[in-house]
Amino acid sequence: MADTATSTLTVTTISLTMAELGPLNPLPVVAAELDQPYTVGEGVPEDLQASARYGVVPNVYPYLMQDGYSREAAPKEVPAVVLENSKIKVTVIPSLGGRIWELFDKATGKQLLHTHDAPQLANIALRKAWFAGGLEWNIGTRGHSPTSCDPLHTAIVHTPEGKHILRMWEFERLREVVFQVDIWLPKDSAVLFAAVRLRNPNDHDVPMYWWSNAAIPETDRTRVIAPADEAYSSDYTTDITRVRPTSHEGYDGTWPVNSPHAADFFFDIDPSERRWVVAADDDGDGLAMLSTDLLRGKKLFVWGQGQGGKRWQEWLSPGAGPYAEIQAGLAQTQFEHLVMPAGAAWAWVEAYGNGHLNSETSHGDDWAAAVAHAGERLEQLLPHEELEAMLPAAIADADVPPSTLLLNGSGWGVVERARRQKSGWAWVDESGTPFADGSITGEQEPWLALLQGKRFDGAPGFVAGKDWEELLAGQESPEAQFHLATMKHARQDLEGAKKGYREVLAMDARPGTTATTHRGLGLALLAGGQDAEGLAELRKGVGSDPSNAALLTEAVTLSIRHGDPASALELAESAPKEGIGVGRLRFLRALALARTGNPGAAAAILREGVEIPDLREGEDAIAALWEEVCPNEPVPAPYQFGMH
Repeated sequence: MADTATSTLTVTTISLTMAELGPLNPLPVVAAELDQPYTVGEGVPEDLQASARYGVVPNVYPYLMQDGYSREAAPKEVPAVVLENSKIKVTVIPSLGGRIWELFDKATGKQLLHTHDAPQLANIALRKAWFAGGLEWNIGTRGHSPTSCDPLHTAIVHTPEGKHILRMWEFERLREVVFQVDIWLPKDSAVLFAAVRLRNPNDHDVPMYWWSNAAIPETDRTRVIAPADEAYSSDYTTDITRVRPTSHEGYDGTWPVNSPHAADFFFDIDPSERRWVVAADDDGDGLAMLSTDLLRGKKLFVWGQGQGGKRWQEWLSPGAGPYAEIQAGLAQTQFEHLVMPAGAAWAWVEAYGNGHLNSETSHGDDWAAAVAHAGERLEQLLPHEELEAMLPAAIADADVPPSTLLLNGSGWGVVERARRQKSGWAWVDESGTPFADGSITGEQEPWLALLQGKRFDGAPGFVAGKDWEELLAGQESPEAQFHLATMKHARQDLEGAKKGYREVLAMDARPGTTATTHRGLGLALLAGGQDAEGLAELRKGVGSDPSNAALLTEAVTLSIRHGDPASALELAESAPKEGIGVGRLRFLRALALARTGNPGAAAAILREGVEIPDLREGEDAIAALWEEVCPNEPVPAPYQFGMH
């Protein structure tokens, strides 16, 4: 425990009732599947349109999907760090993406963040697994971060000036950058501080994306205020357009309770204004998000009052009540990436506390008066000049070595350091963010061995980069050739991938490698429009490794999607009757039955009950099938996940 008169930092645990994350999906993410759910519409300036086109990735390779969870929750102790002073108490959970889980305001007795003791894993993040609540860090590309449910490297840092910092960091593999978050709570401070630093060690620009997302309790009297009259808005079905949030489609969207459906509002704040966003409940209390100037974007997200939005909130936070999100990001909107130059380091400071607004003014009809009042209150809470003045010290503190290491993140930072040393490329100064050899697991070991010139016989994890491809090309094993073909596939060199996969199939590979090679070839053929050949390869993959449930589920899904429900049905007959993925396979079987002319059998499965733990956000497939096979019956509430 660290103590500075009235500020403590305590390492502890908290009890959360959660499902286990389960095993990673072993199938490499090679298809071009990050479809952008929006198009740019009226009133959007050309510079924003250009940055929306820049930096889009086809997939999250080399990450693997986290879809091995169920909805069977049990209590478990989760590592936590508590920062507390006379005014606020903050709980951070480093093993689950480093999230700030609670921000408790002692004066009012209110939790400023939406928090609960039974978070439910669901398919909302880039790697699927995600949970609602708290304040999360998002890096890489549009969507909830690849590190959403991963442990971060975590340490306590004592600076020479006597500051006690909770530091969390990781190597982000999509952009090949290092990020760190330093959190501290000065004595008697009414606000919590977080300094974020991003470092690009590469000799080329990288597209950069960062959003800090805070879930806030939503009541009938919650209003969200930011210093802007207009915003860029999207709602999952229409174009991104410029709107006036206070009079949007006939309602005032700054009150989350008014939104009929899910919507994003990215406030168009004038560059001359201080950038902030604040929520105010019936008493005027609520989270304020402040930042130094680099963090430009400010956003409100609402689930909306429709059946689907309410169903999602209950699915994510059973019994915990509705919530909205206020967010702060590098770009003006989440459709954009910014150009981060070679070798650059970007840093900013964020601050969070209770805005303590006057409820009459903040909830009044005069938007300009509400904005002016909130701006004054936040200037009293934390003057902008004072916040900006903290940045140089935060940048200096970022390299102070940790005093106590609490938790290891992934071993990929160690691999990256070794890779760059071998190639003679620049790397980050690890003084403040050491990547410990103890973080290495079986996912990384084969890659370190390959860098040392040893024979490569396969690996459960995946890597990306021309240098890795050259190393693998010098190897003889079918496993090396499989990984080489997979890398080409991931970067959408379909011809190179097909040629590579066929070479592996001509070799004497292990059954597991043969199965995933058939699968890779099948996906590449499907991407090129060769449906019959592609589906035949997927079936061969399942035949080579019948125990691989992920392979089976994907083959059934794609057989239906590409017009061969009879094959899907045949494959589904061999599906396991218990374990992860059974809910989705039951649904797929019902879908295949409907598509092969047996709606009665499909209806029977739906009436008996289907639950898909990894149902995608906004996925309305169960309701659509119900309407098809039970045409005169209302869709049961548990199946209503559609956002409109």
